[in-house]
Amino acid sequence: MASARPARRPANPHQSTKTLLAIALFKLLKGFLLIFVGVGALKLLRHDVAETVSHWVNILRVDPDNRFIHRMLSRLLSVSPNQLRAASVGTFVYAALLLTEGTGLLLRKRWAEYFTIITTAGLIPLELYEISRHLTAAKAIVLLINVAIVLYLVVMVRRAGRSSKQSR
Repeated sequence: MASARPARRPANPHQSTKTLLAIALFKLLKGFLLIFVGVGALKLLRHDVAETVSHWVNILRVDPDNRFIHRMLSRLLSVSPNQLRAASVGTFVYAALLLTEGTGLLLRKRWAEYFTIITTAGLIPLELYEISRHLTAAKAIVLLINVAIVLYLVVMVRRAGRSSKQSR
């Protein structure tokens, strides 16, 4: 008996590969950037934070009286060593998660697609909360990219599931 549903054209595997590669590289880039942030936070533990910040303000020739810079400096200088330690640990954990996702996607592993869907979708409520507290263009762009990644991977996984059922 013939199926009532018209046959679907298979997705362009070359386009799918490009998109998956872009997602993998995005995850890897974020992971490596977080490693640099974590290392920077650990280096701050061994130095006087005020002196280090003052040094970088002078090197970058930033106006410390600028209200944005002043607000950032006051926040940075109020961070305790314990908070800095906790932030660096959290940064390394999140970096490991991103590097695992990126590497798995780069190697085209099915588990990495599921893992990325779960972890990325699980962090979307946190991103929404952060946006509700203070909306910035960067936060909105990251949220949109992450939602697009989740939707794309869900479609890919469902499509792969259907094709494996049909081939049985």
